[in-house]
Amino acid sequence: MDIKKPALVIGIMFIAVGLLGFIPNPIIGESGKAIFHADTMHNIVHIVSGILFLVFAFAAPAYAPAFMKIFGVVYLLLGIIGIVNFGMDRMGTVLGFLHVNGADNLLHMGLGVAIFIAAFLPNAK
Repeated sequence: MDIKKPALVIGIMFIAVGLLGFIPNPIIGESGKAIFHADTMHNIVHIVSGILFLVFAFAAPAYAPAFMKIFGVVYLLLGIIGIVNFGMDRMGTVLGFLHVNGADNLLHMGLGVAIFIAAFLPNAK
């Protein structure tokens, strides 16, 4: 599998999630009832992250594995910081601008590991 494919899929998913966060729904949003807390800044971070994945997929695929490794580690650390500071039951702000809840923290850790592992797919150069 070419590294462009997972980078492309991840990029599209991040952009879709970022856009979904601007539409009232029970999954992603600012409401305390949403499963994943995402305010405007969090949505913008998702969209920018998705664009970066697309840039690496199309314009710099040779650097995509390094980007994905770094991105995976950063996301894993965001999740760990969120869990350590807020646990699973509270909301808070990570790094002074990213509002998260327990579900966000678990998702960030899972995505971090998955994206990091995806950087090592066969033929990922």
